[in-house]
Amino acid sequence: MLGRPALRARAAARLVGVALAAAGLCAVTAIPASADAVRDQEMWVLDMIQAPSAWAVTQGQGVTVAVIDSGVNPSVSDLAGSVISGPDLSGVDTPPSSASWGVHGTWMASLIAGHGHGGGSSGIIGVAPQSRVLSIRVVTDKGDPNFGRYQGESNTEVQQALARAITIATQRGAGVISMSLGYGASSRVVRAALQNAMNHGVVVVASSGNSGDSARALSTGQAPYSFPADYPGVLGVGAVTQSGTAASFSSDNLSVEVAAPGVKVPAQGRDAQYWLVSGTSPACALTAGVAALIKSRYPHLSPALVEQAITSSAQNPPPQGYNDRVGFGTVDAAAALTAAARLGRDVDGGRGVNVAAHFGGGPGSTSPVPVPPRDRGRLALYALLALVCLAVAVVAAVRLTRRPLAGAGDGGPDPDDGRRPDHRSWPDHAQPPGIGERPGNGQWPGSGQWPASEPWPGNGSQPASEPKAGDKSWPGAGPQPASEPWPGNGSQPATEPRGGNGSWVGSGSWPASEPRPDSQPWLGGQPWPGSGTWPDDEPWPAEHGRPDPPSGIGPAPPDVPPAPPYRRPDLPPPETPPAPAPPADPGPPRLSLGP
Repeated sequence: MLGRPALRARAAARLVGVALAAAGLCAVTAIPASADAVRDQEMWVLDMIQAPSAWAVTQGQGVTVAVIDSGVNPSVSDLAGSVISGPDLSGVDTPPSSASWGVHGTWMASLIAGHGHGGGSSGIIGVAPQSRVLSIRVVTDKGDPNFGRYQGESNTEVQQALARAITIATQRGAGVISMSLGYGASSRVVRAALQNAMNHGVVVVASSGNSGDSARALSTGQAPYSFPADYPGVLGVGAVTQSGTAASFSSDNLSVEVAAPGVKVPAQGRDAQYWLVSGTSPACALTAGVAALIKSRYPHLSPALVEQAITSSAQNPPPQGYNDRVGFGTVDAAAALTAAARLGRDVDGGRGVNVAAHFGGGPGSTSPVPVPPRDRGRLALYALLALVCLAVAVVAAVRLTRRPLAGAGDGGPDPDDGRRPDHRSWPDHAQPPGIGERPGNGQWPGSGQWPASEPWPGNGSQPASEPKAGDKSWPGAGPQPASEPWPGNGSQPATEPRGGNGSWVGSGSWPASEPRPDSQPWLGGQPWPGSGTWPDDEPWPAEHGRPDPPSGIGPAPPDVPPAPPYRRPDLPPPETPPAPAPPADPGPPRLSLGP
């Protein structure tokens, strides 16, 4: 482990302040002093982040840290043999031999991987002194002769150069990427390159910016965001003073996760001189050195766990646990290694969830359902019960199909064979209604003419002795007074029955020019059913339809349905006669029809 030098030399001259903004991110002060004096001035930085305690575990061996900056001079004393020169993607052709080439980048590299000189007791010693640096140039310093050309490059060109540098660092096996630079806008190509680096296990650290005391920050209460520090997965770093308070220039925004020393931090420049550097740039480089220590000791730890180890172990956290000036607190290298060890044991010991793990413990975590085996006897019994149920269902279905139709009564004709539903024949073996001939041809349906000696249908007797009311209404044509002329301006028939051929029998022909009663032709042209004459002293029938069908032996049985009225299809339906007027005193009969 590297220790303090035994003798401290007093500075030979006063510190001379020189304002310098390398890549717009930091200010520096030159130290014209001996190497031993530089180490003395550096110790507060190393002690604040507990680097000497961490060196007992690891000094960063085996880890490459990509420093994407303005270039690194590999020939300076404190970095000799530890720098791998990468491509120059700045877009300008300033040669590395220029005094203005790689100023800012060399400062940052010395804070990460400086190993001092003179046996390691003099000069700058970085946080991970046995790590190596991969230098990739993407920006220029302000004093670069081609700085104007660089400033004239488009944002697209600058962002594409940064994305390419990240990709090259990933391809060359860097374990950590340190970017002490920032842009005011995000970029999709940079975001994609960063995600690719993280997928390959690369830890990415970036400075959060130096706009904390800008006019915009003072007016709005928050500094503008800086990229790449604000990209997901990137560890953003703020700056603190030697007393541990937030530096006034350190940007206060939510990209800040942790803080590190950033005010007057000693570093070696490209001219082999030592400088006091201020800004979030040195804070970023110191934190990248802590990440390199973790990756050296736990190379298989993921970037997210490395970041968690650093943030969860930060010292001097703010009262609320987090704020946008110092994040979760100041970086502590020794505590971060301890946290990484715990996280590494959790992963190596299987405390995390295995990819192939099953929810609930897998198939073997629960016993099978206790279902007793079924023997052949039970299976046979179940089969027999199933057959019995099937037989019962078949029998029930057959019985249901043999039942008579619902709603069939005893009075209607069978729609199929003309027989009554109760399987009895119609009276006198006659045909049922609807099969015999109609009344218009002289034949009664089923049995021929109506017998003169049979009783009248309906009440069992033929009307014979009841007088016909003289003032009763004549069906269809109004009342027929006994002393008034016959309706239609004709003469009233006297003694003869009316035939079905239009002539009136007994008293001459019906006037040809006058309509018959009711203005309707006589139905059928046949003699009146029964005897051919109208019974003496009986009222005229109330309806012109035919009487009920005969039975031949008296009144029709009560269960025989009445036949519907039939009429000739060539005649219009009969009009319903008006209700008869109430009978008056009939008086003596005035009309008698002989046989």
